[in-house]
Amino acid sequence: MQNHDDEIDSFFKEMEGVRPISADDRVQLNSPEQQIREKRARARQVTTQSASYNPLSMEGVKPVAPDDFISYQQPGIQDGVFKNLRLGKYAIEYRLNLKGLTLKECRKIFYSTVVRCHNNGTRAMLIQHGKGENSTPFPALKKSYVKHWLDELDEVIAYHTAVRQHGGLAATYVLLKKHPEQKIINREKNKKG
Repeated sequence: MQNHDDEIDSFFKEMEGVRPISADDRVQLNSPEQQIREKRARARQVTTQSASYNPLSMEGVKPVAPDDFISYQQPGIQDGVFKNLRLGKYAIEYRLNLKGLTLKECRKIFYSTVVRCHNNGTRAMLIQHGKGENSTPFPALKKSYVKHWLDELDEVIAYHTAVRQHGGLAATYVLLKKHPEQKIINREKNKKG
C-alpha cells in the first residue's frame, strides 16, 4: 500500500518533461453568416468541379404525352408537403427555362442548375420545358426528358406538373431536399441562447 507522499512522487515523476500549453487569448466565434459564406464558396467549387461531369442519361427515355401530368413523391415525404407542391403553394426560388434549347444544352444546364440550387439551399424550383406538341421525334420531347432526368437525381424529392398560372402542362414544380450543410446552418440560426 502506497502512502500519500509516494503517490505524489510518482505523479511528479510521470509529469517530468511536460510543458504547459501556451495561452491563446483569441476567441473563436462561430457565426452562421460566416458558415454560409464558406459553404457557398465550397458549393461554387463543387459546381465548378462538376461542370464537366453529368450523370444524366440520354437513353431509355419513356415518352409522355403533351397533356400528361407528371409527378413523383419520394417515400417519406409528407402528403401535406406534396399537396402544397402540387398546388403551387411554395415560393418559387428559381426558374429554369429550357424552351428554345437543344436536348444537349438542356441536359447540361438542367444538371448544373439543379446541383447549384441544391448546394445554395434552394428548395422549390420551376422548370419550364414547354408542352412540345409538335416536337420530334415524339411529342413532349423535353417534358419526357425532364421527367427522366428528375427521376435520376438524388437531390429531387418530389415533382409535379405546375398549375395553370405557372405554366400548366408546359412546366414542372421541383422540390429539392435540404443540403446537409443547410441543415447545420438552420440549426445554428434557430439555436436558443
